Amino acid sequence: MSTVAQRVASFGTTIFTEINQLAQQHSALNLGQGKPDFDTPPEIVEAVVQALRAGNLNQYAPGDGTPALRQAVADHAARFYQVEVDPLRGVVVTSGATEGIFAAILGLVDPGDEVIVLEPFYDSYVPNILMAQAVPVYVPLHPPHWQFDPDELRAAFSKKTRAVILNTPHNPTGHVFSREELSFIAELCLEYDVTVIADEVYEHLTFGEAQHLPIASLPGMFERTVTVSSSGKLFSATGWKIGWVYGHPDLIEGVRRAHQFITFSVHHPTQEAIAFALNLPNDYYQDFRQLYAEKRDLLRSALDAAGLRYAVPDGTYFIMADYSALFAGSAVEFTRYLIQEAGVACIPPDSFYSPAHAHLAQGYARFAFCKSDEMLHQVHERLLLLHR
Repeated sequence: MSTVAQRVASFGTTIFTEINQLAQQHSALNLGQGKPDFDTPPEIVEAVVQALRAGNLNQYAPGDGTPALRQAVADHAARFYQVEVDPLRGVVVTSGATEGIFAAILGLVDPGDEVIVLEPFYDSYVPNILMAQAVPVYVPLHPPHWQFDPDELRAAFSKKTRAVILNTPHNPTGHVFSREELSFIAELCLEYDVTVIADEVYEHLTFGEAQHLPIASLPGMFERTVTVSSSGKLFSATGWKIGWVYGHPDLIEGVRRAHQFITFSVHHPTQEAIAFALNLPNDYYQDFRQLYAEKRDLLRSALDAAGLRYAVPDGTYFIMADYSALFAGSAVEFTRYLIQEAGVACIPPDSFYSPAHAHLAQGYARFAFCKSDEMLHQVHERLLLLHR
């Protein structure tokens, strides 16, 4: 008799574990996992310290989140997107965005429902859908500019469709969905009475002329959208695991009911620090974007030196690079080759695709530039070794 439940039997070790171990063995510079190698801004860290010392925040937080953080989330939505959110009934604080997505799926999707997933996708989406006994329906984003085919997307909708998971800015491709693309998705959701689970954790990481537009801000969409975001990317605090879900109270009620039996509540003092952080002045957000624009350019320079091709990402801190001019093997083989020959680690995107579309990962690898400038300069030097 198997000791592992069938609902998780197909979930193997993530590719991140394998690549991290291989990178350690070869002392490689790791551009695989989207985890900054620099610290959270000191004023935000100090806010946690002060909250810890206050002495009354070391027990359970309210299950939905602290009043200060829920208000800060609502204020942030109004400040940047002119979206009105009820801080009492329209916000739930979760253990990172990953739990927020899981709670949204469990709370809003029934067994047998279909959930549309744009691929490549963040690797928790499909296991979440399967654990909810729902059915993922896949629609590919096509390289090199990572856009969906409108006919393919329309064909994915049916009477069985309950939800669409939309990630913009998009991990791993760096694509920022345009108003035209979002409006097309919105029209289909209105036509088929479908809910959107909007993963917007990279909402403030856009470059150049690209602008993040929440689909919840489009006409008729707030009532059918739950928006998920997180402090991890925005404040370089991935280890704090403070996320949130906001939307119309009728939808958030489903998220709340699931959340209370997943984690119940999340770390109390840290919520107060993130409430402080979300209220930082606009200068913080502008400097944050500029910081990453410069890091993006450093990685682009390194990839150019290696002869890797790519579409310049409009958002996130990832670049999907085409290695086919440099290496003839699979994405996993290329990743191992790069670690062993150049001492640089990246992620093969195979696990971001369904089996039917896994061939679309061929020729591509994902590189993260949420790293120190020093490391990115070292990456440049190491990638030059490929031509020696």
